[in-house]
Amino acid sequence: MIKFPQRAGLVEHAEGDTSVPYDVVYLKDTDTPLPETINYRTRYAYFKTIARGGKSLIMSCKDLHLSRVVCYKTLRPELANDPIEQQRLLREARVSALLQHPNTVPTYEIGRDSKGKLYFTMKLVHGYTLREVLDYRERYDLTQLVEVLVQIAQALQYAHTHGVIHRDVKPENILVGPYGEVLLLDWGLAKVWHPDGTDAEAHNVDEKVGGTGKTMTGRGKLQGSICYMSPEQIHRDTGIDGRADVFSVGSVLYEILCGENPAVGESMAELKRSALEDTPVAPSSISQFPIPERLEALAMQCLSKDPNLRPQTAAELVRELNEDWR
Repeated sequence: MIKFPQRAGLVEHAEGDTSVPYDVVYLKDTDTPLPETINYRTRYAYFKTIARGGKSLIMSCKDLHLSRVVCYKTLRPELANDPIEQQRLLREARVSALLQHPNTVPTYEIGRDSKGKLYFTMKLVHGYTLREVLDYRERYDLTQLVEVLVQIAQALQYAHTHGVIHRDVKPENILVGPYGEVLLLDWGLAKVWHPDGTDAEAHNVDEKVGGTGKTMTGRGKLQGSICYMSPEQIHRDTGIDGRADVFSVGSVLYEILCGENPAVGESMAELKRSALEDTPVAPSSISQFPIPERLEALAMQCLSKDPNLRPQTAAELVRELNEDWR
């Protein structure tokens, strides 16, 4: 299992002191009396920005009621009143909360701040994304990296059995922690259905403009990283299922093996064409390292354009990854 030194984390206290590690447990934190009257609008303090996404803002802050530092996610100010983005944030928070698995991040609370803006809080996990790990690929044994994918596939199998498809599996959304934890992040593009099996998103597409209407995944253009998207996801197939996530895991495995993406091109149009039409080059023909034949065959199988030719479930993918490929 990959092990990393824990990143140092500091919380800025009211006096401006940033020298106290926030993950150390002190008696003053555990035994501070809880106010007689709870004001949820002043629950969180000491905010620090962790990341700014295209649509969201992720911060660390201290939960004053439980004396712990948490992760706080909200929409960027310019999108805070956008109903589509609000619905996506709500969906991400609730999907994350409903999928209680060791390889997903626990969600703590959802609410509105003092200005009425949506937010949700979750466990703050230190570590490195798989993208950061792959930037130093030569430092890690292939066995360690395959074990990361095994845990991701286990999280996907759990999600699929609960009727959820992730649809955005990529190295940036895989976190490896300092104590061996592996977490699948960002369920903002997750696919869910109505109880009768109908697809809510399909009804939001404006057919008059060729399917470029506002949808939870579309908003006039593809969402997610096209290098890791299955052909059926690129086509916005309403019959999409868990095999789309299997394709994405295959794309990550391909990159682990040879350091390249299976789809190639300098522009979005070229990448899209390649993803839909090209058979990827065998990883062994471009890798600097020896590649086990079994892993190469598995990656190429996952990347089949026809979903019926891929491993049919994430559980099957887990079994294949656990076979003796060395």
